[in-house]
Amino acid sequence: MSEVKLSAVTRTDFGKGASRQARRDGQVPGVIYGHGTTPKHVDVEGHGLMMALKTPNVLISLDIKGDGTELVIPKAIQRHPVKRSLTHVDFLIVKKGEKVTVDVPVVTEGELAPGANMLETLLTAVSVEAEATHIPTEITVSVEGLEAGASIHAKDLVLPAGTTLAVDGETAVLQVVAPQAEEPAAEAAEEGAEA
Repeated sequence: MSEVKLSAVTRTDFGKGASRQARRDGQVPGVIYGHGTTPKHVDVEGHGLMMALKTPNVLISLDIKGDGTELVIPKAIQRHPVKRSLTHVDFLIVKKGEKVTVDVPVVTEGELAPGANMLETLLTAVSVEAEATHIPTEITVSVEGLEAGASIHAKDLVLPAGTTLAVDGETAVLQVVAPQAEEPAAEAAEEGAEA
């Protein structure tokens, strides 16, 4: 995974007013923590951060004006409930070679066995432990030819080299279910009339 370079400035003003002003100026308030360091409050360039966050668990090299560079991954992202714009981001400091636990999206490929079966997704992401500079962007699982009753557990996922599960291997990720028979329309109408 390649690093995304973003610029940031140390934040000295705190509170809602300062945060709103930063967002009006195209910045996103954030905090950097980890490795026993004192948390650093920063304002990060908004557009670049928004684009970087399109990649899950993106590795970001934050160039903090007058305070050096930190290698971080986003840990908690807050968005505006209506506009969905970024309002705050927590960053975790990581070091090259260090292992981190992150949630990686699960992506399916292939077609189920013929019939009216449905794929039920129980987990959209799985917790894994991986080196901070080699976090997988997604885990692909094939559902080709699976029939009703089949399920895929965390232990069945094919993980990239150097990546291990951080959840119980017996945790169900996907399952194939037969569709529920719908009640005939005539019976439903009769029940409605009786009520």
